[in-house]
Amino acid sequence: MYSEPDIPTDIQHALTGFLDIQQVRLAEIGPELEEQVQAARDATSGGKRLRPSFCYWGFRAAGGDPAQPILKAAASLEMLHVSALVHDDVMDSSDVRRGAPAAHRRFEALQRARTEASGKGGDPVGFGIGAAILLGDLCLIWADEMMHTSGFDAAALARASKFFDAVRVEVTSGQYLDLVAQASGEADMDRALRVLRYKAATYTVERPLHIGAALGGAGQHLIDSLSAYGLPLGEAFQLRDDLLGVFGDPALTGKPAGDDLREGKRTVLTAYAVEHASEVQLAEFDRLFGRRDLDDDEIQLLREILQDSRAVQACEDLITERTEDALDSLDRAPLEDEAARKALADLAIAATARLV
Repeated sequence: MYSEPDIPTDIQHALTGFLDIQQVRLAEIGPELEEQVQAARDATSGGKRLRPSFCYWGFRAAGGDPAQPILKAAASLEMLHVSALVHDDVMDSSDVRRGAPAAHRRFEALQRARTEASGKGGDPVGFGIGAAILLGDLCLIWADEMMHTSGFDAAALARASKFFDAVRVEVTSGQYLDLVAQASGEADMDRALRVLRYKAATYTVERPLHIGAALGGAGQHLIDSLSAYGLPLGEAFQLRDDLLGVFGDPALTGKPAGDDLREGKRTVLTAYAVEHASEVQLAEFDRLFGRRDLDDDEIQLLREILQDSRAVQACEDLITERTEDALDSLDRAPLEDEAARKALADLAIAATARLV
């Protein structure tokens, strides 16, 4: 009798096996590359595994045979996710990721220890940034390799490739939009919504569903139906993420409280606050938002402005509306496997009603 897979465990197994192969390959280039492989191992351990899960259930929604190597293909999306996280942490100068030093801080510490031990060596900060960029590049390359060596035939890979290519372009473009938004110093709701869509919604839910469905042989009608579910759900997911970036418990999120406020993240949450805050609140917000040295009291003041301007409630309302839209679309979707319908409904709740 067939039993459903333990997706997080199976994805971890696929990632570990792939990195075992890469470790042997890179050892032939030089022992120095062990640091990159170990950093990739640590970065690919843990996490919510949402993207592989949506890929798997997109495949099942299309009637894909679970005996095929779908979880190996889905694991490539976790490798892509790590690439994006490593680069994002460099751009944001983040210190922590999932409760551990961000990759560039990890490499910085390695170089500092070598410099202190030998009394000579290059700049640890510059080394950390450069090494992390290269780690992100490696993971991006490896994501492609994982997909194309997953075991699917050429026809299935060709169907999935247009979506796999699209998600990489979209997340990179969304990342650039985010960078422009932060650099502008201005609150722009239209731009914040575009960042929401391309940096998160398509990348987290819609395209993973498309990739899995394409591997399973889905037609355009199912692809469109999965978009109707995936896009609003992806937006709700990111809105929840933005709230957690300000109000989340560091013990659960693995990041310091208020990091998004220190980084000056121009999200839908902050854009709404700027549009609806009083003049006094706006003056305080502009004075504090994006300052790296914010203390706990200043973080709390910014949180109060976000709450008093009803920005928090507006985001909660949007999360509810978009999740309901996603579930309504899922009810109407012509799925080939009813187990996929229930799993996707459960994933919708897990993605939006979360504490991490």
